[in-house]
Amino acid sequence: METKKVLVVDDEQSIVTLLSYNLEQAGFKVVTAMDGEAGKRMALEQKLDLIILDLMLPKLDGIEVCKELRQQKVSTPILMLTAKDDEFDKVLGLELGADDYMTKPFSPRELVARVKAILRRSHFKQEELENEGEEGSIMIGKLKIYPEQYEAYYGDEQLEFTPKEFELLLFLAKNKGRVLTRDQLLSSVWNYDFAGDTRIVDVHISHLREKIEENTKKPVYIKTIRGLGYKFEEPKGE
Repeated sequence: METKKVLVVDDEQSIVTLLSYNLEQAGFKVVTAMDGEAGKRMALEQKLDLIILDLMLPKLDGIEVCKELRQQKVSTPILMLTAKDDEFDKVLGLELGADDYMTKPFSPRELVARVKAILRRSHFKQEELENEGEEGSIMIGKLKIYPEQYEAYYGDEQLEFTPKEFELLLFLAKNKGRVLTRDQLLSSVWNYDFAGDTRIVDVHISHLREKIEENTKKPVYIKTIRGLGYKFEEPKGE
């Protein structure tokens, strides 16, 4: 089995040393960067399986690194680290395309377990996409979704999504007609409980509506079911 390559981006040498040692002991190959610019450059130039990205970095902070990588279509899973237990940072990081989030201090064992979990999810999702093929495309109203290519179109216009936005759209579409609670969406798309941080879901739903609804105040695809959650529907008359 091919050794997985992990990039650690943190400006604290003690953290870099601790993470590198524990990840290497777990069988990973580790490369490191001490600032955001170097981390972004390595993420663009190297084939990586996962990026561990600190929030507070010199030259370019973690939020900006994550944002720029996703804008340049880098889909490598990102685990963000922060010394602040701050809900705004957490929501913003995930909103911009991070896959997971941990607050310092953390145990190395917990971090290695989280890394393995993210890589397992990434592997299973890739296998699922490879097995679906063209015939797995989904048509709902004017919306056409190609899971294998990670692409979606509204009519003839290709839509731009962060990886998490696309995964949320795909999950909603695959469950068309079902009422899904925010907790169900957190568990299924983000894969673990964010301790009730359902605002993450609402932010992503808002972004999806801006891209697929002609009138976000009167959505025809993603309906809010008051007191329960959301439901993806086939627009009437489409």
